[in-house]
Amino acid sequence: MKKAIVVITGFALILGLSSFETKDAKKDVVNYTVNAEKSRVDWIGSKKGDFHTGIFPIKSGSVSVDGGKLKGGKFVIDLAGVKVTDANGGDRLTGHLKSPDFFDVAKFAEASFEITSVNYTSAQSADVTGTLTIKGAVVPVKFVANIRSADDKGFFAQAFLSIDRTLLGVNYGIGMVSNDVQLAIHIFGTK
Repeated sequence: MKKAIVVITGFALILGLSSFETKDAKKDVVNYTVNAEKSRVDWIGSKKGDFHTGIFPIKSGSVSVDGGKLKGGKFVIDLAGVKVTDANGGDRLTGHLKSPDFFDVAKFAEASFEITSVNYTSAQSADVTGTLTIKGAVVPVKFVANIRSADDKGFFAQAFLSIDRTLLGVNYGIGMVSNDVQLAIHIFGTK
């Protein structure tokens, strides 16, 4: 009988302590503010016989991290701030990209991306799913993100993907301009 009481008391003590432990061990979600000066989306678009490179600045955003793992985020992309970075594109191409043929920045100066789910496949790699809102359309997007850091020093992640521009309503020059645009996304955040 004494053994049964000792076992029950010990079990109750373990349950009681473990309930306190999970409360203490549970970490709060950390929110990082996107550093707009460093964060950006690099792009490469190609056409028959040539290609162009450029950037879209990230205007603002935030990232949520729980226990060192990316959990969510939302970003505003400055379409009106598009820049062509190769020598052959120049101001003429920049102006064309801002026109209704491409991004129509007079009507749609910004795009946004919101993370809807994150599934880690390794310690620093995660499948990220989200919605891209651009030119009034909402498009689902999925890519692999490389989470380089998520600690007291800050947040840094990258993703490299190809996206079909026609899904975004950018249909200029089909047959001459490639539908696939290569993107390199660089997100820096601070607490």
